[in-house]
Amino acid sequence: MTLAATVRISWRIRAGNFPVPCALGCPAVYFASVGEPETDEKESSGYIPDSAAGWRELIAIVLLSVTAIATAWSGFQASKWGGEMSISFSKASTARIEASRADANANRQLSIQVQIYTQWIEAVAAEDERLSTYLSDRFPEPLATAWAAWIALNPEQNPDAPDSPFDMPEYIQPDAVAAKEADARADTLFQQALDNNQRGDNYTLLAVVFATVLFFAAVSGRVKNNFNSWLLLSVGLVLFIGAAVTLITYPKMI
Repeated sequence: MTLAATVRISWRIRAGNFPVPCALGCPAVYFASVGEPETDEKESSGYIPDSAAGWRELIAIVLLSVTAIATAWSGFQASKWGGEMSISFSKASTARIEASRADANANRQLSIQVQIYTQWIEAVAAEDERLSTYLSDRFPEPLATAWAAWIALNPEQNPDAPDSPFDMPEYIQPDAVAAKEADARADTLFQQALDNNQRGDNYTLLAVVFATVLFFAAVSGRVKNNFNSWLLLSVGLVLFIGAAVTLITYPKMI
């Protein structure tokens, strides 16, 4: 047998379904696996992608986005109510000062009128009609009105008459009334300041709760265990729902 007869290109190596000629003396071996792509271990075992992970990631993204807005809104509201608290405290202090000033004026007026009335009593007791008439004609208000109403009751003969014109309902000092009104207004404003302070604290607490929700939502995406990841995300969702319902019920300020 000649060399040409013995050289046969009959042996092939299967490489990607392309035949490759073999030289003389090359064994007739078929490499069935040469050139074929390696099969993924997960695909060979029938791996199915976890669709729940995609939903979990979507929920976490939405939760993070909404919670970030809620956190910013809570901080804004806390700041606004804190400002209202300061304004109410300032107004309460101003009203308290006005009440003190009006009360001082009323006390000074009362002191002067008590002295004039005392002089009138002494003139009457001394039967100095000229002096008593002079004083009574010059009684300042509201003593003049109260004294006239008191004299009309005939206090010397009427045991039911008040002891002095200062006890009459006609004796009304405008400064005393203004002092009471300013004092009441100060009390109201002070209570408003306390309420505004509480509202600001409530929004601050909500901001802390929303920050906790952000933590659970962010950490849930870093946990490899599927159950633990869903557990952390569920805790964040429960906290968010509770905080969101509370946020709706709180008073708001723009």
